[in-house]
Amino acid sequence: MYRYDEFDERFVRERVAQFRDQVNRRLSGAITEDEFKPLRLKNGVYLQLHAYMLRIAIPYGTLSARQLRQLALIGEKFDRGYGHFTTRQNLQFNWPRLRDVPEILDLLADVEMHCIQTSGNCIRNVTADQFSGVAADEIEDPRPVAELIRQWSSAHPEFSYLPRKFKIAVTGAAHDRAAVKVHDIGLRIVRNTAGETGYEIIVGGGLGRTPMIGKVVRDFLPKGDLLAYLEALMRVYNAEGRRDNKYKARVKILVHEIGIEEFQARVEAEFAALDRTTINADREEVARIAAYFAAPPYEKRPAVSQTYQAARAANPAFAAWADVNVTPHKAPGYAALTISLKGIGAVPGDMTSEQMRAAAGLAERYSFGELRVTHAQNLVLPHVAQDDLFAVWKALGNARLAEANVGLITDIIACPGLDYCALATARSIPIAQALSQRFADPARQREIGPLGIKISGCINACGHHHVGNIGILGLEKRGEESYQITLGGDATENAALGDILGPGLTAAEVPDAIERLVEVYLGQRNTGEAFIDTVRRLGIAPFKAAFLQEIDHAAA
Repeated sequence: MYRYDEFDERFVRERVAQFRDQVNRRLSGAITEDEFKPLRLKNGVYLQLHAYMLRIAIPYGTLSARQLRQLALIGEKFDRGYGHFTTRQNLQFNWPRLRDVPEILDLLADVEMHCIQTSGNCIRNVTADQFSGVAADEIEDPRPVAELIRQWSSAHPEFSYLPRKFKIAVTGAAHDRAAVKVHDIGLRIVRNTAGETGYEIIVGGGLGRTPMIGKVVRDFLPKGDLLAYLEALMRVYNAEGRRDNKYKARVKILVHEIGIEEFQARVEAEFAALDRTTINADREEVARIAAYFAAPPYEKRPAVSQTYQAARAANPAFAAWADVNVTPHKAPGYAALTISLKGIGAVPGDMTSEQMRAAAGLAERYSFGELRVTHAQNLVLPHVAQDDLFAVWKALGNARLAEANVGLITDIIACPGLDYCALATARSIPIAQALSQRFADPARQREIGPLGIKISGCINACGHHHVGNIGILGLEKRGEESYQITLGGDATENAALGDILGPGLTAAEVPDAIERLVEVYLGQRNTGEAFIDTVRRLGIAPFKAAFLQEIDHAAA
């Protein structure tokens, strides 16, 4: 894991002291809320429906046990005993008092954490594959480059007032678990025909009001030129992105309006004009950063653990959990395991302080003190010996964290919605809870297999509904909450936006509608065929017919 140096420590502490003074001036009335707003946003403080919200950066989703314990302490002392993990691999506290935020920031700084650039029109928290460094299908660990981008982008003087917020994601694996194609910039570590590693650069993806899949602007960029190329791309966007309309200010709109070929030409011209040596990191700096991400001291183990296999054979519940929550590891005898934060009827992504401490303890004992946050709002223990998986599973059960549903229909992504968010137009959490309870039966979940439901409480799409296999968008319609259902979305390397199935539904109608879609799939799938593949093979017509059937009956 990356460890702060003296510059990082000084930078964060100075920002805390600065914000403490700004908070004091706001509380004293020396500055108004309008004057305070841009200052608080620079420090991750939002004003939600009922209270302030604090968003904490977890760069590229990597978290230490010590940091998670500190988050548990903050949740107990300054919030309501829990935190909420987001689709940006961040953590949010929903109920802090403004006067307490500087003290919270000090506590975060004690464990090398902060809230800088988790909001505002800047380059946001860089995200990455949650299995970075351990995935069996990985070309190269993307965390060192994500850290390089974090350092380059933090308080970048040219890019602190962009036309709109800007999001970057990185993956080093063949299978995209970081949703790089729906980011402003997506980076894929690839190999060229000579066997050299570099980057495929994808630009102009994004969800929200105008969802778009990103387009490739560079097939292969040599590794040493990354920062200069990003600088060129950001300069083109910063100079030409729209500032007259925030709904048309993202880089995806610029790419769409001028076309990818013209955008590429402008970026390449800017790139050619730059003095790359003054921008790109030198090899020594890159090596210094990469050294922080060296593999932990794994023990020499057989590739297959007989202890693990025996536990699976003796305990069907453990085997069912391992089938979906355990992921192959590049180190023989180890595994990565996902801790589901999607208990049946629970709020997706919420974790109590007690559970945080339990997970931190397991990380310390079994995973070299390291955890990861996923963009699907779960946690990962990335370095668990197969011999220890059964013990970890039992401990997770004691902490109410052993739900065997990762990637299944109840592993639902959902934004906070109208229960918290000032921008939301409908609730997300009750819909997620109702669907979780409808499909609670573990055997039925396994029968259905991989199926991603994603829910957003407004058009801003924080719940990524556009790329859900089944997407649900909550809107306000004539004073009532209305839910629009989409089908066929995908956030992987086969990224696709879902198609709208029909008119909006009431909250009460949503579970039955999802049930009908699932029944079409179960009735028409081929052997071993996942939900999204059946949708692609059949098209949306049979699903749309089933979706509309009950609506037509109700109208009649």
